[in-house]
Amino acid sequence: MKSALDPRHLKRILVFKSLFAGSFTDQPEHPSRVDKINANLPQIDDIIQKCAPEWPISQINRVDLAVLRQAVYELLYKTQTPTKVIIDEAVEIAKRYGGKTSSSFVNGALAAAINYTGREETTNESTQP
Repeated sequence: MKSALDPRHLKRILVFKSLFAGSFTDQPEHPSRVDKINANLPQIDDIIQKCAPEWPISQINRVDLAVLRQAVYELLYKTQTPTKVIIDEAVEIAKRYGGKTSSSFVNGALAAAINYTGREETTNESTQP
């Protein structure tokens, strides 16, 4: 069972908060992963759009969008992290910071994203940008 004080969990929350805040105003200080996510935003947003075609990127709740962007980035580039862990972490963050339907929306979108990212449930390969 994961701990709420797990440093990896806390880092994900920090990245999520920076992405969320960055959707309103430029953030001069943020974790380096935010720059990596922003550098790959066209590819990440394309996958999100394919996973939730009824919701244009501009209409997705900003909390949900920040969670999805971080999780899709991890699915694409953090292949040493198990898919299940990425999805579970994203759903937990969505439950904590999002609305009533955020966790189910994030879970459904990420389940579809697995196909678009080339990941499988048991991927353990290691490649990073």
